[in-house]
Amino acid sequence: MRAHFADRLFDLDGHAALVTGASSGLGRHFALLLARAGAAVAVGARRADKLAALVAEIADFGGRAVAVGMDVASRDSINAALDAAAAQLGTLDIVVNNAGVTATKRVLEYGDDDWDAVMNTNLRGAWIVAQEAAKRLVAAQKSGSIINISSIYASRVSPGVVPYTVSKAGVKHLTKVLALEFARFGIRVNAIAPGYIATDLNRDFLASEAGQRLRARVPAQRFGEEHELDGALLLLASKAGAYISGSEIVVDGAHLCNTL
Repeated sequence: MRAHFADRLFDLDGHAALVTGASSGLGRHFALLLARAGAAVAVGARRADKLAALVAEIADFGGRAVAVGMDVASRDSINAALDAAAAQLGTLDIVVNNAGVTATKRVLEYGDDDWDAVMNTNLRGAWIVAQEAAKRLVAAQKSGSIINISSIYASRVSPGVVPYTVSKAGVKHLTKVLALEFARFGIRVNAIAPGYIATDLNRDFLASEAGQRLRARVPAQRFGEEHELDGALLLLASKAGAYISGSEIVVDGAHLCNTL
């Protein structure tokens, strides 16, 4: 009986979700998680072959997914993707703003193109996706949940990743102001701020000498795994988090608590 109650609390059956940056890494994991929880999922990214494989994997366990080509640096591309997804799944009421990039250079080495590439994807892209998705929810008179994937670098700094750090700080405040403005429409906006999470994209680096130096700064003395973000995502996507908006859930093994 208790398990049944918990299942219903986090059940996403009848919901339609979009995950940006879904072709690999955390985006791919989030899409699989939402589909397993019952949502129909639109997976968005630029790599069509990766998206097709993900859609097939979701179909294999009985889930429903569609692939939508999307470049989050382009409003036209975002609108086309949202329209295509809605035509197949209905109004999207869960949006996971996951697409993100970084560049690693010292401050004096960055050019304008480096700065713009990171900002346009991480911050401007998150803004446009949230705004356009919210327009459709308001027009349909539906409530919804927008989940922005931020970072612990929204709250601390590190050398070598200036535009990334600034973009994630922007995402943190974007989350709060959107939550404030969208609350009257029943649209919740929250953020998840992961620490160092091991994925196929960074696992080799995290195992390197430099990666192990980073691990030593994490109070939990280990890196996180993708599945350790599942609880935060399902809480914010489901009715279990119905009164949570404008919040940031940090998942970092107490990394932000370490001021050294």
